[in-house]
Amino acid sequence: MSSNDFGFDIKGLAEAGLTVSLSGRLSVENFDKMLSFRGDIFSKYKPSSLVIDLKDVTYMDSAGALFLIEMEYESKKEGIPCEITNMTKEQRGLLELIDRDAYEKSFQVTKKAGLNFIEQIGHEFIKFLDDIKNIITFIGMMIIKIISSLFRLSSIRWNDVLTYMKKSGVDGLPIVGLISFLLGLIMAFMSSLQLKQFGANIYVPALVSIAMIKELGPIMTAIIVAGRTGSAFAAEIGTMKVNEEVDALIVMGFDPIKFLAVPRVFAVMFIMPFLTIFSDLFAIFGGFVVGVLGLDLTVHTYIQQTMKAIKIFDIITSLIKSVTFAVLIAGIGCHRGFEVKHSAEEVGTATTSAVVTALFIIILVDSMFAVVLSYI
Repeated sequence: MSSNDFGFDIKGLAEAGLTVSLSGRLSVENFDKMLSFRGDIFSKYKPSSLVIDLKDVTYMDSAGALFLIEMEYESKKEGIPCEITNMTKEQRGLLELIDRDAYEKSFQVTKKAGLNFIEQIGHEFIKFLDDIKNIITFIGMMIIKIISSLFRLSSIRWNDVLTYMKKSGVDGLPIVGLISFLLGLIMAFMSSLQLKQFGANIYVPALVSIAMIKELGPIMTAIIVAGRTGSAFAAEIGTMKVNEEVDALIVMGFDPIKFLAVPRVFAVMFIMPFLTIFSDLFAIFGGFVVGVLGLDLTVHTYIQQTMKAIKIFDIITSLIKSVTFAVLIAGIGCHRGFEVKHSAEEVGTATTSAVVTALFIIILVDSMFAVVLSYI
């Protein structure tokens, strides 16, 4: 065998396990031979275990490293124990350069295309559960970082917190006010169509104020913030991941979660209660316009009925909801950003996923609040 060729020597019995001694060059020019050898090992011999000896390998490039990764992956897929021995430091370094998770993921995508409908549902459900687990884990880590930061307030980047408060809160006031005003106006108008049949227009102010403060105010504000701010957080951190800025932070000794996520979470937590109150006031004002101009209610009557319907407990629970939604929105946005790995396409996917996931979890948590508060 020429020193430029790829060679191998198989020892042992398939039932007892094979030892394969590779020799020569594990390089790109011999890649076809290596792939053919890989197929023969698993189709012809079907070993119970596999040991790959690299003692006689004279040269290995990235193609050779990929070949070894494929041997490991095929062994794992067949349930065969696989061990690589006599590996040099340089060869081990080449293997570590290959992203094993990305390699296995590419095969999973190919395999998924051949699944039937029921299998695809099961695959997507398992993927959904894994995603929920990852989100809960990330938010738990982030809450721990937030609590530890509260004991060392000087470690918080307050300039960034103020910047994100402006972007998330002040810049979002116009859209929050407009949507809330129109929502209050529509609720008052549509409810009056039914209530006026019974001469019960006097209850329109109470209906609008209770609906907004207890439910619609926090959830509508959260939806707007998720669309504006959650997506922005995912895009910003995702772009930093693509540009390897997050890796640079790690190399410099910074904790990415504490450096990037915590200021964003603090900003949204501080600003959400004010946005929620702002939303409630504009919605009540929208109902006020309909009540005074369309239902012949006096200003005094509308304000009096609104004040009678509002309870301090409802306001407090509304603000608690808004803070909870803030943590979820900012946490999910940051989590999706940190999940980005390589491309601009992944940034777009993460941005979309941040909004969709946040909306789903907001509605889920709001329904849990509704059940718990009904008993309280």
